Amino acid sequence: MHDGAATCASLMVPAAWARHAAATARPDDDIGVHLTLNAELDCYRWGPITHAPSLQSGEGGFPRTLEDLWEHADPAEVLRELRAQVARAQQWGVDVTHLAPHLSSITLRPEFFDVYLELAFEFKLPIRLPSTITAEQAGFPFRQLARDEGVVFPDHFDHDWRAGSRQRVLDAIERLEPGVTEIHIQPAVDTPEVREIAGETADGWIADLELATSDDLSAALERAGATMIGFRELRAAMRG
Repeated sequence: MHDGAATCASLMVPAAWARHAAATARPDDDIGVHLTLNAELDCYRWGPITHAPSLQSGEGGFPRTLEDLWEHADPAEVLRELRAQVARAQQWGVDVTHLAPHLSSITLRPEFFDVYLELAFEFKLPIRLPSTITAEQAGFPFRQLARDEGVVFPDHFDHDWRAGSRQRVLDAIERLEPGVTEIHIQPAVDTPEVREIAGETADGWIADLELATSDDLSAALERAGATMIGFRELRAAMRG
């Protein structure tokens, strides 16, 4: 964000070092809350910040898989936990600009999507929604429900959870459509901790950092004539 083309990021409040990230962020950084209900990595664990028995796995911390989460999660505990995550980020001094769920855990399940919209409405924050899934595929009109509540979201969301994004991102910039497009990457500094946590995946995360700070990316954005914004502009539009 400070030395490259990225315009926004999101914070996983329950994860280790989240407090440090909030403390070292600049006041004008565009940072959202990455609403977190899963801890999918083998040895790097995190868990709820509220008393939430239905959100605990048998080994401690959040469930690893979405299926395990969906089978046991109490929507009331989900709402309380995620509201606390947003509130804690604000208490840490983060000017929260948007909401984005970790692993899309609350996006396409109607009982949890209600929580997503409730938080977006309560805190007056834009959200991330998938753009390649139809209402018919999801089983309910999630985009229209958001619009009906006055919740703003980007028109297009380009992502791939696999590590390493260079060609995908450059291709996406070449074929930008009218409207607001969010292009998602997962950059990380090359450290022993990152390599221990991620294994072979770390190479892709580190490559994403190189991409985000490269002249190639800046040049591609300039050739495309893209207007760079973050979620703060969407938040202003929503609150207006």
